Amino acid sequence: MSSAIPSPEECLDLLEKSGCSKIVIRHCKAVRVIAVRMAKKAHADVELVEAGALLHDIGRSKTHGILHALEGAKIARQLGLPESIINIIEGHIGAGISIKVAKKLNLPPRDYMPKTLEEKIVCHADNLIDGCKKQNIENEIKRALRNGYKGYAENLANLHRELSDICGMDVNLI
Repeated sequence: MSSAIPSPEECLDLLEKSGCSKIVIRHCKAVRVIAVRMAKKAHADVELVEAGALLHDIGRSKTHGILHALEGAKIARQLGLPESIINIIEGHIGAGISIKVAKKLNLPPRDYMPKTLEEKIVCHADNLIDGCKKQNIENEIKRALRNGYKGYAENLANLHRELSDICGMDVNLI
């Protein structure tokens, strides 16, 4: 694979060849729908967002734990995918993970927060999909709070506000 952004068909082929289950692929397709809508509203790089959304869970071919993002980034590097896609895959967990939280989770101590608009869009679109169905961010925030993850809930709300402002609408409605 070249350093060009793969087409949606190439992304789906990569998910299948990497061993992702049909349910993971359906989830990635659902995230793509929301992410592309947000990208268009935000005037982001739609091609990058679409590929990143489709490939964000490629690491689930190896694990379904929190390490799926790191595994996915490793797979993407091995495939020679662009760094912009690797960054989307690596930073899509939750609403991003700070260095402090990464240490607590026994992840390599790095900042896994989404930085670019495209990274934030894919990360948040993933939070707006529960399995393969659309959900409002308030549901994910309530789940985070029920599980004692106040910082995660705050990050979700902040990312939702930021992207809603950029898109000029509540992205729950996208």
